[in-house]
Amino acid sequence: MTSTPDAPDAPDAVLPEHPSVTGAGLPALRRRIQAVLIATQILGGLGIATGIALSAVLAKDVSGSEALSGLASTATVAGPALLAMPLAALMASRGRRAGLVLAYLIGALGAGVTVLGAVVGSFPLLLVGLVGFGAGSSANLAARFAAADLAEPDRRARAISTVVWATTIGAVLGPNIAAPAGKSVSGLGIPATAGPFVWAAGIFVVAAAVVALLLRPDPLLTARALTETGTGKGGAEGRSLRAGMRVVRESPRARLALVTVAGSHTAMVSIMSMTPVALTHHGADIQLVGLVISGHIAGMYAFSPLMGWLSDRLGSLSVIGLAFGLIAVAALVAGTAGPSHGRTAVGLFVLGLGWSAGLVAGSALLTDSVPEAARPAVQGLSDFIMNTSAGVGGLAAGLIVAKAGYGPLNAIAACLLLPMAALALRGSLRKA
Repeated sequence: MTSTPDAPDAPDAVLPEHPSVTGAGLPALRRRIQAVLIATQILGGLGIATGIALSAVLAKDVSGSEALSGLASTATVAGPALLAMPLAALMASRGRRAGLVLAYLIGALGAGVTVLGAVVGSFPLLLVGLVGFGAGSSANLAARFAAADLAEPDRRARAISTVVWATTIGAVLGPNIAAPAGKSVSGLGIPATAGPFVWAAGIFVVAAAVVALLLRPDPLLTARALTETGTGKGGAEGRSLRAGMRVVRESPRARLALVTVAGSHTAMVSIMSMTPVALTHHGADIQLVGLVISGHIAGMYAFSPLMGWLSDRLGSLSVIGLAFGLIAVAALVAGTAGPSHGRTAVGLFVLGLGWSAGLVAGSALLTDSVPEAARPAVQGLSDFIMNTSAGVGGLAAGLIVAKAGYGPLNAIAACLLLPMAALALRGSLRKA
């Protein structure tokens, strides 16, 4: 017999959308769903990284102001923040597939508007486009929770980390094809720094098509059907956003998970978004910027399976502590790098490792800490808080660099992790 997530064995439960599949076929279904999610993560990672690598530089070119360049990262995380709660509500009622398709299509539309803003030289229109473009990352972020829907409880962190890892392929390639993407639009009257967004729009459309056609049966609806079949419980009353917020208020572990994901993501976005500007100050060209960001993204995604394995074996609290340490070291190395491009690259790589540890461990802890019915709402709340915090951080980052410099930005970003460390220590002491 095959066990279902947080439910008794249900070998004969008929899964929605595919009557021929029963609980006995759940292992094969897990593998197929994971394969589809991996494919879309590669595509989504490629689209996101291709555009985001030069977003701050493009914003600086269009606005003519370095202080305003930080608004680019703010806009790209504002999109996921604005979409997080509606996306959670849509997924709670119609499943993961509907939400992922919508997010990728909004991302494609936003990439197109970004290109239009660059062509006409309109900074407000550019920002509107970047908000929509950020919705593509909403899909990639939500996919990690889709991977956890059908995972066994003791392998949940590894399921999340495998899908996060898949982003590595597209995300590492993305910044390095920024230059070819820019050259490809040179004869069309489109600025070279906007070329990556042309490519990103097409990539997001392909990702939406893959989800729409192949993510069947829907993992969330399937997990819900199996849980309700095995326990006789469930229902829409526990799936509302209000119910999700109530669950978080009542769970210290869920609050720690939210702070971990939000804190590590905000520190990462704040530092990473202004690194291209800092590098160009010290003579780096677009190709070198792409290489540094590629190394950072490799740190973010390539080692996520290790973070998942550690979370399942040692516990999420231990890996949350590791995340704090890695990000603090990264801020020290990058913030004191000065004109040393190699040292900046090392700092950004370690920063990616810290983000990976925080995201995987925090996401797994969050999923484990709340009942199945409330998970979509709580996960949506997590992404909302994470991206809203990072948006504020990105906006502040541009102002801090303009007024004080890149080094002080790293120091301030590291201080953002103190609440996460305090909560994790408190949780460890209580556990002991």
